Amino acid sequence: MLKEDIVSKLEESHQNLLSWLDDPNNLDKWETGPEGKWTTGQQALHLLQSIKPLNDALSMPKFILRYKFGKANRDVRDFNTVVDRYQERLKHAQGKTYKGSRNMKIPSEKEKQYILNRLQIENKKLQTKTMRWKDKDLDNYILPHPLMGKMPVREIIMWTAHHVNHHTKTLNEKY
Repeated sequence: MLKEDIVSKLEESHQNLLSWLDDPNNLDKWETGPEGKWTTGQQALHLLQSIKPLNDALSMPKFILRYKFGKANRDVRDFNTVVDRYQERLKHAQGKTYKGSRNMKIPSEKEKQYILNRLQIENKKLQTKTMRWKDKDLDNYILPHPLMGKMPVREIIMWTAHHVNHHTKTLNEKY
């Protein structure tokens, strides 16, 4: 997938999420959720906790990334393959959550605007960083994903767009 297409997917997925969160019919759902599931606020906080470390990693010098995580030893997978692998891994995870999102506090209504603003800012940062990286670097440098293992940067950015869509779909269907 081309960088421009990935950036477009990131923008679209975040806009869909923010539209849902700003919908007047959903305004009172921030601190609530289905029985045994995250609240709407926790969903948004989880997405922020997911994108922030990616942006931090993409700000590091590339030689550090190569030293810490190595280089890709395979071709980059396409978007649909990344999504399918993620969905498969989710099934096998049986509800386990990334450690940073376990026992997550419920963000208050007062924190809502801050979290939504940060999500927008981090999304724009990721889009900018994606466009600034060379194509060969997006394909050759890898980063760890807590569920998927090491992935080329291009794949983890594509996954990020899907991840937002995944949570937006959950909000649409269950909240």
